[in-house]
Parts: sequence; structure tokens; C-alpha cells
Amino acid sequence: MYEPKNVLGKKLESCCTDPMTGFYRDGRCRTGPDDVGRHVVCAQMTAEFLEFSRRAGNDLSTPHPEFHFSGLKPGDCWCLCAERWQEALKAGFAPPVKLAATHASALEFITLDDLQEHSIDDNEKEVDLSVWRF
Repeated sequence: MYEPKNVLGKKLESCCTDPMTGFYRDGRCRTGPDDVGRHVVCAQMTAEFLEFSRRAGNDLSTPHPEFHFSGLKPGDCWCLCAERWQEALKAGFAPPVKLAATHASALEFITLDDLQEHSIDDNEKEVDLSVWRF
């Protein structure tokens, strides 16, 4: 059975279960064919990022009970679209990330160096290169 890997080449860890995040709402930033937005970056929300996202057309702060979404606040962790995180990085609003909970496919859009520079988990910066094929 396939076990998703994180950007460090290790087992993908949980991002957050309160609020429940992930495209599949299982707490993990997994992806699959239905996830066209690639919700693979486990990020800790900041007020600056939430405002940036709202201005970019994706209001993550406003509750939507009809979708069982209570709205995010600074400090919450959430699986973000890789391209949105990259867009926020270029604009100077990239939120911190949990490398151990960020899916390896994020590296198709974001460099490992950029993710490491914004890492919350300083002790999780060692990459297991044995799992990557070059």
C-alpha cells in the first residue's frame, strides 16, 4: 500500500485535526486526482496571510457552516494549495509551514529551500535522500 511522503522523504504526518483539514478532511495534506488545487502545504495561519488570501479571492477567515467550516484564525494549521503558498511567498506573505506534514508533491511548485526557510519544525530539516530518485 502506498504511504504518502513529506518533503523530507519521510512518512507524511498529520497537519491538523482541529480544525479538520486536508482535501479529504482527514487531517493530512494528501492529494489525489480529484484535488485539482493540490492542497499539500501544511501551513500555520498568520493574520497577514489570511488577509492576503482574502484579497486574492479566497476568504479563509469567514465561517461557512453549510460546508462545516468555522473559519480560520491566526495559529490554526491548514492544508493550503501549493500554488497559493508560492504566490504568497512572492508577495511577502507566506505563512510558516510544517515540513513533516507537507506532501512531497509540493516540491513541484515550491523549492525545498523556500519551505525550509519558513519551517516551524526546525528539528525536521534533514532530508532522507534515499527515497528520492535522481
